[in-house]
Amino acid sequence: MERIRKGDLVVVIAGKEKGKRGRVLRVLNKKDRVVVERVMMVKRHTKPDQRNQQGGIIEKEGSIHISNVMPVDPGNDKPTRVKVKSEEGHRLRVGKSGTTIEAQK
Repeated sequence: MERIRKGDLVVVIAGKEKGKRGRVLRVLNKKDRVVVERVMMVKRHTKPDQRNQQGGIIEKEGSIHISNVMPVDPGNDKPTRVKVKSEEGHRLRVGKSGTTIEAQK
């Protein structure tokens, strides 16, 4: 089971963006990376096309390694490690405070 999912609120714990918070927009499983909202912003020079008729320099989120982020525990609003607990045939992600971590879409 994935410890970090799309829609989770996470805190960056290492790197130049350390301390920033944001929602996970995408999880790139094969590369062990995540894209977090408003974190690791990069500039892309794009040619005009059908979607972007003007082209130019576009700023968008880059990816960050999954080991550099931690989910926020909803119980105490701090970064936490996640453990997986089985209850009634369902697998739940639980933080240190004992509250269930639910991804918000």
